Amino acid sequence: MFSTLNARLADVGVETATIGFFSWLGITYSIKVFWAPVVDRLKLPVLDRLLGKRRSWIVLAQSGIATGLYLMAQVDATAAPEMMALCGLLVAFSSATQDVAIDAYRIEIAEERLQAALAATYIFGYRLALLVAGAGALYLAEFWSWQVSYEVMAALVGVGLITVLIVREPAVNHFAAAQDIARKIEQEAAKRAHLNPRVARIIGWFSAAVAGPFLDFFRRYQELAVLILVMVAVYRISDIAMGVMANPFYLDFMGFSKTQVADVTKIFGFFMTIAGSLAGGVMVVHYGVRRILLVGAIMTAATNLLFVLLAQYPPNVITLAAVVSADNLSGGIANVALIAWLSSMTSASFTATQYALFSSLMTLPGKFIGGFSGIVVADFGYAQFFLVAGIMGVPAILLAIYMMRQGERLDALAPRKTEELEPGSEPALRET
Repeated sequence: MFSTLNARLADVGVETATIGFFSWLGITYSIKVFWAPVVDRLKLPVLDRLLGKRRSWIVLAQSGIATGLYLMAQVDATAAPEMMALCGLLVAFSSATQDVAIDAYRIEIAEERLQAALAATYIFGYRLALLVAGAGALYLAEFWSWQVSYEVMAALVGVGLITVLIVREPAVNHFAAAQDIARKIEQEAAKRAHLNPRVARIIGWFSAAVAGPFLDFFRRYQELAVLILVMVAVYRISDIAMGVMANPFYLDFMGFSKTQVADVTKIFGFFMTIAGSLAGGVMVVHYGVRRILLVGAIMTAATNLLFVLLAQYPPNVITLAAVVSADNLSGGIANVALIAWLSSMTSASFTATQYALFSSLMTLPGKFIGGFSGIVVADFGYAQFFLVAGIMGVPAILLAIYMMRQGERLDALAPRKTEELEPGSEPALRET
């Protein structure tokens, strides 16, 4: 949605610096950890009984996405940029909430040994959606209008809604460890503060929902926990920061048409990302997730530097396709490895919140720095911006090497217990 929004803003004449600030809408994905405990613990009235916890939250989030996209179709971005930003915020918040629920669903629906394959499939679906919302939106805008483009995108949310209604709910207990924490805190609060039982229950629920996931993670990984979180924070900083200015670079600086950008970066790039995802999934199975994390970090930083060379020469579709191919191939490999690694570190009792912590940190630094990308480009140029973006990948490479050296200890500390189910349900999947 945001790359298409950047293209729309550039196409209608919005200033480059303003386009950069619009990328801050994506920070909602980076702070979703703050409301992930609600998604993890709160049962939605009626919907939870009909669909189950994960699917009910996905349906609610998809409703918000469709509404926001339809409203964006009706807004003139040049005349009312503030209203466009508010509508974009609704889409971003709803989409981030959907991510929380879908990530939890993906991790809970199958055991850990299948997470690399699920990550590859997840990326395939994500990229297919980007192809439709990217190239499809650009084609519709080129031959009709941006309003028609956004209205069609809003209608296509129905595909996801139908899918959610068809699939089954994961058969795991989301409450085992969390309920334990809640009962202990409730008893302690009632005993020490002489609180009303109802107030004590609220305190216990809140503590389990908010503090429980973080206590569980830090107690398990001990002093390695901080380094893991730093690794997550810097792993994608290079390509996320670079990606903010990609479409303005193609359209404004290089002078490619919207259809050329759609053909190369969306359609051709789609197949290269899928190839990278499939290759990443196979490589993780054969060589281990941490080795491929290192390979992905090196490739991401190196391929981002190719955009420095691209900025030095006149526009050429073949050259653009070569650079986009390398960039998307490396991104597919890196994303599969990262998603599989993070999925293996979540506890079934706190799936949504712990993975939201990881995925929030994964995007926050890049999104924040990306907000200033328009200023950097305006002051120094695209080549210097892409050079800095490539250099920002070095910390991820160094931390990936360190994580490889700590491999045995990380494996020993990873969640391995079988989660108990609610009475009468199927056996839970074992975390390995």
